[in-house]
Amino acid sequence: MDPKIVTRFAPSPTGALHLGNARTALFSFLMARAAGGRFLLRVEDTDRDRSSDAFMSTQLSDLAWLGLSWDAGPDQDDGRGPYRQSERGPIYDGLYEKLELEGHAYPCYCSPMELDVARRAQLAAGQPPRYPGTCRELDATARAARVAEGRQPALRFRVPDAGVIEFEDLVRGPQSVAAATLGDFVLRRADGGPMFFFCNAVDDALMGVTQVLRGDDHLSNTPRQLLLLQALKLPVPRYGHLPLLLDASGAPLSKRRGSTTVGELRARGYLASAVGNYLLRLGHTGAPDEWVEPAGFAQNFRLDRLGRAPAHFDAAQLDHWQREAVRRLSPEQAAHWLDAELPADWSSEARLEIAGLLRGNLLFPSDAGDWLPVLRGELAPLSAEDGTVLAEAGPAFFEAALAAYREAGTDFGALGRELKQRTGRKGAALFMPLRIALTGRRDGPELAALLPAIPAALVRARLAAAARTH
Repeated sequence: MDPKIVTRFAPSPTGALHLGNARTALFSFLMARAAGGRFLLRVEDTDRDRSSDAFMSTQLSDLAWLGLSWDAGPDQDDGRGPYRQSERGPIYDGLYEKLELEGHAYPCYCSPMELDVARRAQLAAGQPPRYPGTCRELDATARAARVAEGRQPALRFRVPDAGVIEFEDLVRGPQSVAAATLGDFVLRRADGGPMFFFCNAVDDALMGVTQVLRGDDHLSNTPRQLLLLQALKLPVPRYGHLPLLLDASGAPLSKRRGSTTVGELRARGYLASAVGNYLLRLGHTGAPDEWVEPAGFAQNFRLDRLGRAPAHFDAAQLDHWQREAVRRLSPEQAAHWLDAELPADWSSEARLEIAGLLRGNLLFPSDAGDWLPVLRGELAPLSAEDGTVLAEAGPAFFEAALAAYREAGTDFGALGRELKQRTGRKGAALFMPLRIALTGRRDGPELAALLPAIPAALVRARLAAAARTH
């Protein structure tokens, strides 16, 4: 246990939370909880055009639904906030000034067109594109001339001309990047807006974050952030980069591609415990094969069991854990889960009874619609195969079943014994035609449990109909 460990999840409120985001959030949360540490939530809303409070609210709701509780965030400041980057402008301004005064940053007056020309020339020469240093050594006179032209400067970080940036990645192991390959990078745009990796890095340091888990699409940012934090003499967290979660086509999950979101899963009726069990195993071999209760997620999380290969979204596996989750619902939980699908005029007792009866045969609440007619309505037309089963049983069998039901009532054991005595049938020959006649199905909940839930008048009517028809 290491209570000094502090992790975070820092979503940008520019869209809904997809499963790749959710996995990163879950692993960051579990890393903190497994160590007895703290988990922070920070909203990175510096993209003014695409960020919205609606997206932020939805993301926070989805994270809470997954069971991720944060120790500090936009809704509970611990003195190190604000936890929305849009409210941290004065902090960033002070750091820009410090970097510039100490010679670690300088104003860059290059226009987008000039930068594009330089980039094209580098590519044509077979060189990696990076800033050519045009404004790096401008004197005061040259800077004043560009200001007089009406140019608004960006602020660039002065990368050392030589040396190697090295760090131990929590997931990928030792990493090394030559400083000369980076080029001087922008900290603040010409419009005054902060660059992502600037505020991302300094916020982690100022908020006391010690370990950062994020997607490996951010790996290239890490050397820049290390240089930045070292220049500011701020604490440097340890970074770990997770392979991205891929969809069926092999493309990374993303908001822009319309990847499956947590909100969509919630709306379909997936249970949080099912999604959690699924995510726990995506690129993580520390979890057992069997079901894990959410309270046990942290103790089954191992940082050293995170894989380096991309994980793929598998809907069938998600559905497997959904079945496991539904099967474990109490009748009360199942009734709540099915609330919108059950008739409003049913009593609470009837709702509990039916929910408890059906839960093991449903994947989503909408599936209950297939079973409600069995319990309270008209059966769907039988398949040809099922019709043959009833025909082979014959009218005498169903007349005997009707008489046995009048004798035994909802005592299924007594009904079976009475019907066996009257017909001489046993096993599947006895119970399959009875099940089909009463439910219109070959599978589902045990007939012993279903029988008391079907009104007696319906039972008699269905047996009588089978006797007449077959």
